This record gives sequence, C-alpha cells and structure tokens, in this order.
Amino acid sequence: MPERGRTARGERFERKEAGPEGHIAHTALADVSPAARKASDTGALRRTGLLVTLILGGLTATPPLAMDMYLPSLPEVTKSLHAPAATVQLTLTACLAGMALGQLVVGPMSDRWGRKRPLLAGLVVYIVATVLCALAPNVELLVAFRLAQGLAGAAGIVIARAVVRDLYDGVAMARFFSTLMLISGVAPIVAPLIGGQILRVTDWRGVFVVLTAVGIALTAIVWFRLPETLAPAERHSGGVGEALRAMRGLLADRVFAGYMLAGGFAFAALFAYISASPFVVQEIYGASPQTFSLLFGLNSVGLVIVGQINGKVLVGRVSLDKALAVGLALITLAATALLLMSTGAFGEVGLAPVAAALFVLMSSMGLAMPNTQALALMRVRHAAGSASALLGTSSFLIGAIASPLVGIAGEHTAVPMAVVQLAAVLVAIACFVGLCRPWQTGRTPDGKAAES
Repeated sequence: MPERGRTARGERFERKEAGPEGHIAHTALADVSPAARKASDTGALRRTGLLVTLILGGLTATPPLAMDMYLPSLPEVTKSLHAPAATVQLTLTACLAGMALGQLVVGPMSDRWGRKRPLLAGLVVYIVATVLCALAPNVELLVAFRLAQGLAGAAGIVIARAVVRDLYDGVAMARFFSTLMLISGVAPIVAPLIGGQILRVTDWRGVFVVLTAVGIALTAIVWFRLPETLAPAERHSGGVGEALRAMRGLLADRVFAGYMLAGGFAFAALFAYISASPFVVQEIYGASPQTFSLLFGLNSVGLVIVGQINGKVLVGRVSLDKALAVGLALITLAATALLLMSTGAFGEVGLAPVAAALFVLMSSMGLAMPNTQALALMRVRHAAGSASALLGTSSFLIGAIASPLVGIAGEHTAVPMAVVQLAAVLVAIACFVGLCRPWQTGRTPDGKAAES
C-alpha cells in the first residue's frame, strides 16, 4: 500500500517510481529533503518520460487518425457501396458517438482493474473492428463496425488522460497535456494527406488496412513498454454502482463540472470549425482543395504552437485559470469577428481576413483545451478514469450536437458557423465564471488546495 506522510515543512509527499514488474510502486520519502526528492523524481521522469509521452501521444492521436484518414475516401465509399452520401456520413457520426459513449465504460473499468488491462482489451477490439470495416460488404455494416471502432478507440483517449493524472500533478500535469497536444495536434494535419496518398495506390478499404497496422503496432508497444500506473491499493473494488456513485460525486462538484462544461463548449466551437470550414473556405470563398488543406494545416500548427507556449512558457509563471481566461477571450474575439464578417458588417471581405480569424480561433484552443483538462483533473485523485471519461464524453457529445447546426442554413453562408462558435464560447465563459469562480481560493475534494 502506498505510504504518505509530511515533510518537515508540512508538505504532503508521495513518490511514484517503476517497480520490478513494470508497475508503479509508491515509496515514502519521509527522510529525504525536498531538493533531493525533486532531483530523484526528475531523474526517473527523464529516463521514462519521452517513451511515456510518445505512447500516450499515440493513443490520443489514434482517434483523429481514424476519423481524418477516412475523410478523403468518402466519395469513393459512396460509389463503391452504392449508398447515398447522407448514409455514408453516418459512418463518421457512428465513430464519433462510439468514442463518446465508450469513454463512460472504459474510464470506470480502468479505476477498478488498472490502466493497462482495459487499454489492451480496447486496442484488441479496435483492431478487430477496423479489420471488419475493411471487409464491410454494405454501408449498414460499415456504420455498425465504425460504431464498434469508436467504442474501442475510446480506451486510448480516456486512459491516456488517466495515466497523466496518475503520474503528474499541478503544473507538471498542465505541461504534459500541452506536450500531448504537440503529438495529437499533428494527427489532423497529416491524416488527410496520408489518406489521400493511400487512395493513390489502393481503394478506401486500404485506409482501414493501414489503420489496422497502426493499431497492431500501438498494441505491441503498450504491451511491452507501458507500465501499469495505478497501484492495486488505489483501485476501486466496487462494480457499476460504485462507478456511478463516483461519477455522480464528480458531477456534484461545482468546480469540476464548471471546467468540464467550459472545455466541452470550447470543443464545440472547434468542432463547428472542423464541420463547416470545408464549405466556408471552398464553396463561399472559392478556394481550391489544396488551399483549404494548406489553411487547415496552418491552423492546426497554430494550435500546436500555442499549446507549446502554454506548456513551456506560461505554465508555472501564469496561473492556469488566467491562461484559460485569455484563451476563451481570444476565441470570443475571433468568433465575433467571423460573425460580423459573415453578416456583411464590414462589406465584402475576402478569404484572407476570414482565414486570419479562423487561425486565431484555432490557435487559442491551445490555451483552452489543455488547461480545462488539467484544472478539472486536479479536483480528483482516486477516480481519474471516471473523471477522464466524463471530460471526454461531454466534449464529444457537445461537439456532436453543435456539428450539424453549422449547416442549418445551407452550404453558402458562414453565419451559422460563426453563430454556433460564438454561442458555444459564451456558454463556456459562463460556466467558467459562474461555476469555477476562479477568483476564489477553494479546496479540492481531496482537501488539497486548488491551483488557480
């Protein structure tokens, strides 16, 4: 059982280090000075940090790969399976819904049985579902298999966040989330390009073959190199009832709920961009597919760069709440500018100012997304899987609801996209201010002083 105590300065301590079988053992450091303890922990993280970062980055990048590598093949799927475009679009919706709902199942499982076993089980099911997608004879089965793929792929998303919570706390956790964005943020940039190149040598089924190979490689790496990060003494022994009680307790925590909703609605603004930007940039402003791809890539690079600035420069110097507030404010300004431009308030505008506003909106997500996750997970210690599940599911569900609204007035106006983005970020700000109340000094459910 992990031992905890206090240093001479009254600080709580608990060190996690790799045990003999790849598990994380907990060792008391009552007789070690804070400086020596910090040096020891830094050395342990220096030896394993890069590998763990790459593994967790791969887990969080897999869902974007599964979604975006498949996008260039949608017209071919429509012809190959003789299905209407609206039905083929359901293959995306099914995968997204699976990722949202699967997290609610896998998160509590990881709190009970540890992180590694549920993760491996999810990866194996993901591989099987992806193979079945490649073999699907009709669109109905493809939709069903994509749902299963999303359900299983959710394991990587939710457990990656839970592992970060197991290994890090406070400022270090916020920095790690920003580092993960560097890896997972590259996935949406390269995935459509990879998908397009695959289609040059094979058909749409080859995309799923490549995704299968990625899943097999990731499973092997997790099996051999990722240690178990949740010690048996810290696992929940209860079943579904205890998991539901843990989630109910998290939702009853006003501050956790505030960060969860703020992050979810910020994600909705991002999802509105992803859903509508192809039509806005190409249909309304007449850009070529190559220009759209370039702009999409630049916006993703902006998100990654700001995420790195957040993790490497701001975290530790500026409070997480202040960085989050700046991110939400910038998103609000960008969404307001887009709404004014799309309604003709500035007269006829070209693609350049619209692209600039979209760049600011996307880049600002690098401040909003990692900080909401870090601040929410700081509220929990012994139910990180359940907390991660709630964070992920709420973001996907809110994003899925916002996505179809951007096309409510057709494909030839950008007003719905701007309205959805502005409304979403205003709700996010309301949740942040009204529920989190960052100007107050509160305490976490564990009794630890909350960072602000």
